[in-house]
This record gives sequence, C-alpha cells and structure tokens, in this order.
Amino acid sequence: MRRWRVATADEVRTRVRRAVGEPAGRPPILAVDGRGSSGKSTFAARLAGIWDGATVVHTDDIAWRHAVLDWAALLSEGVLNPVRAGRAVAYRPPQWDAAGRPGAIEVPAETTLVIVEGTGAGRRELAPVLDAVVWVEAAQCDVDRRNAERVAAGETTPADFAAWMAEENPFVEAERTWERAAFLVAGWPALPHDPGATFVIAS
Repeated sequence: MRRWRVATADEVRTRVRRAVGEPAGRPPILAVDGRGSSGKSTFAARLAGIWDGATVVHTDDIAWRHAVLDWAALLSEGVLNPVRAGRAVAYRPPQWDAAGRPGAIEVPAETTLVIVEGTGAGRRELAPVLDAVVWVEAAQCDVDRRNAERVAAGETTPADFAAWMAEENPFVEAERTWERAAFLVAGWPALPHDPGATFVIAS
C-alpha cells in the first residue's frame, strides 16, 4: 500500500532537477512512465508548465501505426541520441512518411528539459539514453474507468484496446519500472490538493 502526500510545485521541480542532474552541452532527459490511462500525459504537461523551456515527447507519436510497444529504437535513434549529442530534433518516424502525416516530433535547440511521456518510456532498454524516470501510478478502478471512457468516446475500438492490454500488462509487470523511479506520482490522486499548484507523490 502506497503512502501519499501533497508536494508543492517547487518540491517536484527540485526532485526532478536532482534526479536528472545537469548534463554538459545538452538538456537532461526524463522519462514519465506508467500504465495506460494512469495520468502520465497530465503529469508531463503539468511538469512542463512549471519548468521553463521544457519539451514533451509523446511515445504515442513514435508508436503511431508502428507498434504498441516495440518502438524503443525509433525513439533513441530519432530523438534521444540527437538530443544527447546536443542537436535540435525534427524527427519524422517512418510511418509518418508512409501515411503522409504532416509535421514532426520536435525538440528545439533551446529546450532545457526533455520529458518523454508514455507507457514503456522508462524501460530498461532505454536506460543508457535517459537521465531519470518518474512513475505515475493510479488505482486499477481509475484506470478501468478512464479506459472505458476512451472506448466509449471512440478513441479506440474494443478489439484494439484488448490487443493493447494483451501487450501492455505483461510488459509492465516484467519491467517493474516503479522500482527504478526517482519518485512516484499519483495520477488520479485521492488526497485533497490544489491541482493547479501542488502534486501528490509517494512518501
């Protein structure tokens, strides 16, 4: 059973800064991992909102029409290795070109923190190109409710959702990324707090 407490934005910023360090010549890279519908995107957006110059990279964009979880090489080769080399990024995964999707996954030169958000972002395979990992945790009832809402809204089909879970569940249990995380965040916190100014983290 996790014990949770309310933390200020300043504390969360400080914890992240200590975890990622200050790499020379490039921005630090933080993975925000967790199960699907656990609140990863919300936490990543909130962290970016309190960190001047942060850029969020969504693994869903890397995985688009490619694979549920088998995209680590694309992420490292297309985004993280160039970032670690101190270069700006404008990356188009192969499926973007194949399907004519416009735009690119961008990390501007002036970025001060790269936040890689998505299930599997903190996997062991990516450890050499990450500086730290944060795990976003949510109760199964909250995850189930959010997933049901997504299916009902047409964001995914029941069949596609079932296929996703068939890959995600054993992957998450095998990786156990929360054990390597710098700290844990409550994705759907039950504690009273001001979501505009505070976070709920594990004690």
